[in-house]
Amino acid sequence: MIVGVDVGTSVTKAQLIARDGRTTPAHEARSTLYTLPGNRVEQDMDEVIGTVVTVVRAAVADAAQLDPKEPVEALALTGQGDGLWLRDARGRPVGRALSWMDGRAAPVLDKWAADGTAREVYRRTGAGMFPGAAGPLLAHLAEHEPERLAAADVAGYCVDAIAQRFTGERTVDASDASVPFLDVARRSYDDEALQLCGLGRWRGLLADPAPPGALFGLLPKVAAELGLPAGLPVSAGPFDIPACGFGSGLQQVGEGNLIVGTTLACQVLSDDPAPGAANEAAGMVLATPYEGRYLRVMPAMIGTAGLDWLLGMLGVRIEELDALLAQSPYGAAGVTALPFLSTSGERAPFVDARARGRLDGLSPLTGRADLVRALCEAVAYSARHCLETLGVDGAVTACGGGARSGEWGRIFAGVLGRDVHVREDAVGIRGAARVAWRALGVDAGSADAAGGGRVARADDAAVAFYEDGYHRYLDTLERARQSW
Repeated sequence: MIVGVDVGTSVTKAQLIARDGRTTPAHEARSTLYTLPGNRVEQDMDEVIGTVVTVVRAAVADAAQLDPKEPVEALALTGQGDGLWLRDARGRPVGRALSWMDGRAAPVLDKWAADGTAREVYRRTGAGMFPGAAGPLLAHLAEHEPERLAAADVAGYCVDAIAQRFTGERTVDASDASVPFLDVARRSYDDEALQLCGLGRWRGLLADPAPPGALFGLLPKVAAELGLPAGLPVSAGPFDIPACGFGSGLQQVGEGNLIVGTTLACQVLSDDPAPGAANEAAGMVLATPYEGRYLRVMPAMIGTAGLDWLLGMLGVRIEELDALLAQSPYGAAGVTALPFLSTSGERAPFVDARARGRLDGLSPLTGRADLVRALCEAVAYSARHCLETLGVDGAVTACGGGARSGEWGRIFAGVLGRDVHVREDAVGIRGAARVAWRALGVDAGSADAAGGGRVARADDAAVAFYEDGYHRYLDTLERARQSW
């Protein structure tokens, strides 16, 4: 069995997964997200690592529930990507970690968009940058807090920060390193991209990507704290978006996956590492643990986070979502929305730090159900926009908290014009475990198919209605982009 850990933006989860796919209940621990003036969003690295220790210890205690004779074979880590997690040579934090939600580097990105830097980096690496990406954040610190960079030994991400503390290894998974400076085909950094961003002098802060199948040994002191054997293999990556894709069952080129979580992450499996030909320098091409396979990803900033905000404003509990959606017809009685509710704007399928949300078509007859349905439909339109930009032409799976809603699932199916295969268990942990088993040389194929799920069907009437609605959404978006 494997101990799988998924370190989300504010919640860390861990559970055991056996070779036959059975799992124990997930244990959770929350960490603090510091939202500060100047669009700064930060996390305490030590606190986050403490949540990992808490949930791993709890998960290990559940081993007898699966099979007391089956040993723990590895610790598989996945978690949030992007942002900037600065550490010294011992893996200690150099200031708080800068979250992927951080917006302080928006002026840097505006400058790079204006002078062509962002477009040229995208052309070279396939990485569309946004304010919370490592490139703009590094450039911001280089200008405003160079002493922090000078004190750091590595500028990395959440998963490799945990891996360094647990194993002592200075490393990074190629999926994390892909954004924004990695040549994913060669799995090495593009020095010209670094120079374009004025970051050539800080090249030494970037850890070399671990080769596919890399495993690291758990340090004795950490092992004792976690309740695991010293030297236990640790798999550090891929980060949560690709982990969810593979845990949801992505296997064939052209298949798509939709993660309806805090963010709305859309991805399509590809055999081509070349940057996309889209007009916008948005999205990313990720290296994966599988030879000749890459992920094209459009991670829109807002998924369930916008819905949480609206439900809070309306005084509605999340448990009421399905009943509320069922009370409003297709098109939300004329109410429409734009779902761009992040203070950092949007990053997929376009990048604009000024992007903001809207609700239109309100009248005295508008009810709470119409407002909620309009926003849920807008998120689904955004998903279609992303997936079409990525070139999806195969089956689509969905996962994440928002995918648990049957009514919202039917909206996604109607907007996408196809059935959506929903996975409801811990797909990120399944994906990380799948990579760990592969590295161990273990055939655990049954674990991939053991998560169960359901199908959100595409109703013909919904498909016809939302086809027109989608094109109206695109028209509204185009006009809004001229006014932001």
